[in-house]
Amino acid sequence: MNEHRLHYIPLESDPIIFTELIQALGVHSLQFHDVLSLDLADLSPSGALALPADPYALILIFPTTQEYEADLKAAKKRAHLDGTQYKGCGEQEPVHWFEQTIGNACGLYAILHAVANLGPAASKDHIASGSVLESFLAEVIPFDPEQRAAALETSPAIAEAHRRAAVQGSTPVPDAEDEVYFHYICFVKSPKNGHIYELDGDKNGFVDRDSFLEGDQDLLSGGLKLVQSLIETESQQFQLMALVPTTSPPTELP
Repeated sequence: MNEHRLHYIPLESDPIIFTELIQALGVHSLQFHDVLSLDLADLSPSGALALPADPYALILIFPTTQEYEADLKAAKKRAHLDGTQYKGCGEQEPVHWFEQTIGNACGLYAILHAVANLGPAASKDHIASGSVLESFLAEVIPFDPEQRAAALETSPAIAEAHRRAAVQGSTPVPDAEDEVYFHYICFVKSPKNGHIYELDGDKNGFVDRDSFLEGDQDLLSGGLKLVQSLIETESQQFQLMALVPTTSPPTELP
């Protein structure tokens, strides 16, 4: 079982910071946007809290507990011990998944899960040729999860872009090795089969949610159902962001 060999300063859950990070990696004409309701009617084009466009991905940020973290680690350890760990690689996979081996970097993994699964046409439209992200994805998509994780750990360009994003924000910057009990996961629609997948670097590969969603392949409506199933109470603290086409430049942080 891979332990966290490195630790990064955690990202603040701010769509401006997330947008600036993907731009630094080479993504253009996409932005992160707060999702301010779990009611689909509110978010529809005529709704009071409408998104600017249909999302390419959703990122959920939610609080965890020590028990939750322990359960994830135990499940991953069991998979490694009994030989059932996910080993998929290559373009034939329904989605591309990254195992998290960098501590406190779940925000980065959620971002990578979002932009690595845009699909061929959207990737061509939104990932700059010759950019850090294009080069990195071309290198690692053929890799198995262990090789892919090692490549991310040894990418100075991604590490520096993440560091620059992580020291921004409105809250005090924590140390890289501080315990942070918030976790980021991503939901995407597979460009291969249309299923909606949950992508969490702390799990044993991607999770196909098509059965739970009973065939709902609309990322917004299906994603909202998944979020509602994961949030235990209406008062539980969480945040949801959508990756959408850019309608206006993001406001730069000071």
